[in-house]
Amino acid sequence: MSSTKSPADEPTALGSTPADGDATPPDSSLDTAYKAKADRLNRAIQDIGMGRYQWQLFVVIGFGWASDNLWPIVTSLILPPVAYEFHASKPPFLTLAQNIGLLIGAVFWGFGCDVFGRKWAFNLTIGITAVFGLIAAGSPNFGAACAFAALWSVGVGGNLPVDSAIFLEFLPGSHQWLLTVLSVDWAFAQLLATLVAWPLLGNMTCGSEEGCTRSKNMGWRYFLIAMGGLAMIMFVVRFVFFTIFESPKYLMGKGRNAQAVDVVHEVARRNGKTSPLTQNDLDDFDEGESHGFTASNIVRQRLDKLRFQHIRALFDTPKRAYSTTLIILVWAFIGLGFPLYNAFLPYIQQSRGIEFGDGSTYITYRNSLIIAAMGIPGCLLGGFLVELPRFGRKGALSSSTALTGVFLLASTTANTSNALLGWNCAYNFMSSLMYAVLYAYTPEIFLTKDRGTGNALTASANRIFGIMAPIVAMYANLNSAAPVYVSGALFVAAGILVVLLPYESQGKASL
Repeated sequence: MSSTKSPADEPTALGSTPADGDATPPDSSLDTAYKAKADRLNRAIQDIGMGRYQWQLFVVIGFGWASDNLWPIVTSLILPPVAYEFHASKPPFLTLAQNIGLLIGAVFWGFGCDVFGRKWAFNLTIGITAVFGLIAAGSPNFGAACAFAALWSVGVGGNLPVDSAIFLEFLPGSHQWLLTVLSVDWAFAQLLATLVAWPLLGNMTCGSEEGCTRSKNMGWRYFLIAMGGLAMIMFVVRFVFFTIFESPKYLMGKGRNAQAVDVVHEVARRNGKTSPLTQNDLDDFDEGESHGFTASNIVRQRLDKLRFQHIRALFDTPKRAYSTTLIILVWAFIGLGFPLYNAFLPYIQQSRGIEFGDGSTYITYRNSLIIAAMGIPGCLLGGFLVELPRFGRKGALSSSTALTGVFLLASTTANTSNALLGWNCAYNFMSSLMYAVLYAYTPEIFLTKDRGTGNALTASANRIFGIMAPIVAMYANLNSAAPVYVSGALFVAAGILVVLLPYESQGKASL
């Protein structure tokens, strides 16, 4: 991975204004003071470097990345046995409930952490997931299972927006590439979920609705207890064994300069270093017309946000508007295509397997495990490809996205279970590579001051279209190749849109 320059050396990139100016309106003294203070904090974090605290943070942040993929996989794995036990007339409602929860979580936690801080959101997201995941194991009917899936997903939906903000705000610029490496946790989560599901769901699950009772179908309940217990362990590790400090930038934005400086000094101490940063270094920027970050100034800043200042900034030039629109469409297409196929993969595997004469639940979950294992090398290859000269982020993202669709379409030609398994392995390898690059590339093409809003827009588009996936599935014949055709076409279309993006961020410091 190539290192990133310090703020002092940041070049003008992506056709934008210099980082110091950041397209700030000349009369915005409050905004100028905020940027100057943020730059000072960035320099302090860079001077401290990547040390013990950041590496510990890297581990516990990985819990959030893992949870983001783990629980949607959990929903897809329990969908067949839940539908069988409760004789659900519309099984995709379980996935619909989950996606509604994910959207609510992404919006609430993503914007809420700017109001009540990163620290509480960091701990509560996994805590909520653990509690409702465990409770869901006792669901008495299909409606209850759907409700608990929505509730645990409210926690899951906040993991990436909150955790990525925390990680980047404590991470030296020279180590921003670690954001891509975190995707390995995402792939490991899928592998872990299917590894646990194989013996539980494979041996304690009804093969059909006929004669399916709770006593014969306990596998999915034990599975939820195992996954909810794992989430609870993650919560305890975060809450008890790791000290998460409030983000210095959040504290500084609230006018709590002394506390922001204390956090920087404590991080430096844990890394075995010292920092020369003082409260006066930040207070000096509060002098002048803005008169500091007073309550009235903070209220004024919040009102500026309500006037959609940051949304307008994402479309303030033709080139930037074009780029923002395309990346939102890419996330939207993937948001529909990925769950449309992936959420119903065990169901498709089992139903197609029956046609091929080997559709047992054991074979189904064994195949899911093999498919999941392919995600890990996919993520690692993504980290390599993004740094290839003349290939970069766009080359890696466009090719992996299009090939994900191609392999899905090719899977419809399978006439044996092993052939279907092979195509699905290729699909998961490419889709994991795609997500590893997508999570790194997207924030890089937004200016720093508008990055949170840009990420929120792309994530919302992804979740909104994700809600549409089970609705499409309810009216499509899952025993036919229709959902696969739709999903494959969406991935290919998204890959083409990536080629049209005007920015390549390889080798350029993030603005």
